[in-house]
Amino acid sequence: MFLEIEITSGEYSISTDKSKLNIELVHDFLSKSYWAMDIPKAVVKNAVRHSLCFGVYRDDQQVGFARVISDFSTFAYMADVFILEEHRGKGLGKLLVETMIDHPDLLRMPRWMLLTKDANDLYQKMGFARPEKPERIMERLDPTAFDESA
Repeated sequence: MFLEIEITSGEYSISTDKSKLNIELVHDFLSKSYWAMDIPKAVVKNAVRHSLCFGVYRDDQQVGFARVISDFSTFAYMADVFILEEHRGKGLGKLLVETMIDHPDLLRMPRWMLLTKDANDLYQKMGFARPEKPERIMERLDPTAFDESA
């Protein structure tokens, strides 16, 4: 389905091998994040199953994660990007985003999108900008999506 890649930079590596992912770690981080607060583990597992995922590792311990949702032709959406706090400040976020953009299945993608509240500087250095025509962007939010009692 997706071309598996693995790159190494110093003591860290990035891999698209889903069998290496620590779903517990990914779920724990995401369920406490501002963008996926209280996300159920089953939803995380399903999202991983249907995305091209990138794990960041040090000595086989996962220290970061990101995923891409794409048609692999015209559009890619970067989601759930994180590096554990104790590993930040080492250029891993930049390396992770570069690895995603340079993945052979995503090369020459005409449109990438993402949402962020606190990493604008990082993404701007990687070529991301505010939409030229934000009036064309629409969203449909369901605040009860993770509420199992709804």
